[in-house]
Amino acid sequence: MTQILYFAIILILVADFGLERYLAHLNIKHSKNKLPDILSDIYDADKYARQQDYFRTNTRFGMITGSFSFAITFLMYALGGFGWLDFYLTTFIANDIFRSLVFFGLLFLANDLLTTPFSWYDTFVIEQRFEFNKVTPKIFIVDKLKGYALTIIIGGGLLYLIISIYKLTPNYFWLLAWSVITVFSLFMSMFYSELIVPLFNKQTPLAEGELRTKIEKFAGELGFKLKDIFVIDGSKRSTKANAYFTGLGSKKRIVLYDTLMDKLTTDEIVAVLAHEIGHYKHKHTLKNIVVSLPSTLLLFFILGLMLKSDALAQALGGSAANFHLNVLAFGIIYSPVSLILELITNQLSRKYEYQADNYAASHGFGNQLISGLKKLSSTSLSNLTPHPLYVFFHYSHPTLYQRIKNIHT
Repeated sequence: MTQILYFAIILILVADFGLERYLAHLNIKHSKNKLPDILSDIYDADKYARQQDYFRTNTRFGMITGSFSFAITFLMYALGGFGWLDFYLTTFIANDIFRSLVFFGLLFLANDLLTTPFSWYDTFVIEQRFEFNKVTPKIFIVDKLKGYALTIIIGGGLLYLIISIYKLTPNYFWLLAWSVITVFSLFMSMFYSELIVPLFNKQTPLAEGELRTKIEKFAGELGFKLKDIFVIDGSKRSTKANAYFTGLGSKKRIVLYDTLMDKLTTDEIVAVLAHEIGHYKHKHTLKNIVVSLPSTLLLFFILGLMLKSDALAQALGGSAANFHLNVLAFGIIYSPVSLILELITNQLSRKYEYQADNYAASHGFGNQLISGLKKLSSTSLSNLTPHPLYVFFHYSHPTLYQRIKNIHT
């Protein structure tokens, strides 16, 4: 059984890497296709050449970083590196919970140290070259340190709680761990924008004026109770623009990037927000939560069974079942199931995007939404002709071409 699991893990790792390389190849090839007529006004010849350069530069760099990560991960699994680390830690850490925390902490630190040079290059070379980057070295380093702190406090705290649950009651681990993650996810859905975002960005209430008046008037006409409209200083990191709806119940708020306000007209911004309100009116956030609950429960149920397997730990070079080795092995074995669930989730997400677009269009903002989406695509140098198979595997939103066709029907 140990050998079967070992080869299954290796096969899944290789298959996943091969699939990603194949999809990237298809996407690069498909990006050379002529733009559809309804998208031809987004780029002039010079800007389209720049977009193609940006897309290929990012794709090639992604393939390099992906290959590097795959090589390290493959060698660790294939040569029993995780088993060796477990054996080494066992020699001087007797407490099982503490040993698991240190094990995962070391893996996180090693991964971050290995990938940080790639992240630095992406930010200060690629994004800088195409005039997107606004991050300074100081912001980059401070963000890293804050990320470490959050990982230790929140990630470490959750991990300690979950491991403790398993040690106290392994038979009911799956149910209790699922409950903890569910409660935490709901809490973060409500308070993320209030507790986490301010650590990295400044959020200020949208000032009185034409934009706020139009937003409040539109929301009022729809019976959408909205008192929190914030502007976030996204321009401190990038010139790219965005807007999002966050929170549940009385904690819901709309957040606009300051870069969005610089690039779109008032009516286009209202159209984007009409789309976001459409998500709320169709209860997409609630539906996503309902869909995620059984899939997360299934994950923890199977994990609870596999945490007891000596063969699973031995496939990674360990001697007997323990929490950290079994979780790592399980993560690979379960990945085909995760892929299927992700494909289903992406399909639902794309459906929801169409519904939100239709909601905005039904209230007279179809043309403004299209023009706004075109501007956002242009300013971010988006790839307008992704391969359909790449879209199927990776896109949570329909392509711009698909969204415009849907709005026009």
